[in-house]
Amino acid sequence: MVKVIASSLRKGNVVDVDDKLYVVLSAENIHPGKGTPVTQLDMRRISDGVKVSERYRTTEQVERAYVEDRTHTFLYEDSSGFTFMNPENYDQVTVSKEILGDMAVYLQEGMECIVSMHGANPIAIDLPQRVTLEIVDTEPTVKGQTASSSYKPAMLSNGVRTMVPPHVATGTRVVIMTADASYVERAKD
Repeated sequence: MVKVIASSLRKGNVVDVDDKLYVVLSAENIHPGKGTPVTQLDMRRISDGVKVSERYRTTEQVERAYVEDRTHTFLYEDSSGFTFMNPENYDQVTVSKEILGDMAVYLQEGMECIVSMHGANPIAIDLPQRVTLEIVDTEPTVKGQTASSSYKPAMLSNGVRTMVPPHVATGTRVVIMTADASYVERAKD
């Protein structure tokens, strides 16, 4: 364990609060006009997935847990969770559905992800920022509609809804940001 000031914490960091581990979901430093600057942390307790919000003075010391981040390759999903393999030593680790949460829809076989381990336990996962998916349903392209007009709704092959430019048709492969399901560009493959 390492003591760090609260304002240095970032999303994905793991902290120890009263001998329980929490992963930071978001960290915001708030500087009110009057009073003491504070750091607002939204965290998820690793043991049971409960979400909590805490406020610390920005200079307050917080225990940061030692976590090892390693690249793993996604293999498959089954009833126990999502199985990843360490490409260096072929060790496999199963990550629970609670840890992945709503990011699970972006997993693709063979995808490289960063798995955060605390001892032998996977506690967090970081997916690639961008994934390539296919548009399975969207309104047809209207002739004369320019790319500058507003985006239209579309359904991705993983079941997630997004908004795409009017020229993108069903069957097009597109690059999507995993953080917010936003359209980046047409896939180049």
